[in-house]
Amino acid sequence: MNALSLPELLVVCLCAEWCGTCREYRAGFEALAAQWPQAGFHWVDVEDDAEVVGDLDIENFPTLLIQRGDLVLFFGTMLPQHVFLQRTLETLTALGDDEARAYAFANEERRSWQRECNLRPALAEHLGRKAA
Repeated sequence: MNALSLPELLVVCLCAEWCGTCREYRAGFEALAAQWPQAGFHWVDVEDDAEVVGDLDIENFPTLLIQRGDLVLFFGTMLPQHVFLQRTLETLTALGDDEARAYAFANEERRSWQRECNLRPALAEHLGRKAA
């Protein structure tokens, strides 16, 4: 599997099995995945799947990453209520291509996401190994 075989829209929840909040959040995350079949929703355990996370510093849970193609549109913690992720997805997917690119590079924090947080290649490699 390569990065091109992943859906354009990726929603990655970076959590840990030992985290009670993460365990409670997972069912709702999976329910949202069913509502967004065009997206790739992935649950990544920061310890068990450390090769996907790489050098990202995950300080709080749940930490969400939303990518559209190679553009990282969101990276950070989110309150563990699924309505916030739902609204964020609705807002970010409503952006046109030029708007999404402008949004992704609008400030230094978002520009740093582009350099440091693109998980598409590592996730594709990880999923390819799991499928093999």
